Amino acid sequence: MTSQGKIRSGMGGWTFEPWDMSFYPDKLSKAKQLHYASRQVPSIEVNGTYYSSFKEPTFVKWAGDAPEGFVFSLKGNRFVTNRRVLGEAGESMMRFLGSGVAALGEKLGPILWQFAPTKKFDADDFEAFLKLLPEKQDGVPLRHALEVRHDSFIVPEFPALARKYNAAIVYADHAKYPAIATSPAISSMRACRPAATTIPTATRRRGSTNGRPGQRPGRRANSRPTCRAPTPRPMRRSSRVTCLSTSSPKARCARPSAPWR
Repeated sequence: MTSQGKIRSGMGGWTFEPWDMSFYPDKLSKAKQLHYASRQVPSIEVNGTYYSSFKEPTFVKWAGDAPEGFVFSLKGNRFVTNRRVLGEAGESMMRFLGSGVAALGEKLGPILWQFAPTKKFDADDFEAFLKLLPEKQDGVPLRHALEVRHDSFIVPEFPALARKYNAAIVYADHAKYPAIATSPAISSMRACRPAATTIPTATRRRGSTNGRPGQRPGRRANSRPTCRAPTPRPMRRSSRVTCLSTSSPKARCARPSAPWR
């Protein structure tokens, strides 16, 4: 009997100033926001790990705040992926993975490796990067997802390499970046359709563990597509679906249904 993949529909981050008055209960302290948010969705992508380094006690706290069955998807640090020669990322990768991510234990979901829109596909160099991806960290199994943003990746060689090294390809439903659909054992989907309304995008504050620098509140969503959910209820403009299967090589993520767009 073929094992079925599990779909988790989550959101990116949980520390956003506009949510203090819309999503979270009144007077809820910042320290309790993850505890609350992790009980509204089954998965959260941590964007802060892309920009900053965190230590093991932070991951231990996150794991303790989230309920059983919850999954964090960590975005790999930018110093790993934002480089001319990907095959030279080994030291930075080990520094990131060795920072304490294994403390999440069973709550550690896919590691998202996001590449810059200017990064072009070079088969030899990209394979050198994939060879660096470890299967475990401190005894905890690792799952890797690749989010590429250049049209040069729309070639058969790219998904072939991903399958060879058991890495998922993120299917990004984006107005600008390529959408590459494959069927690895772990799949990830990002829905980034622009909306026609003004939404309160996040402003990164000093000391914030999540959020994206450079975002301003009140930006019109139809002026530039956003991959950040303005409010998690309902999740219309942005969400990530992660399909997990431990045995089936044909697990897929379906395209989001109409209400998501």
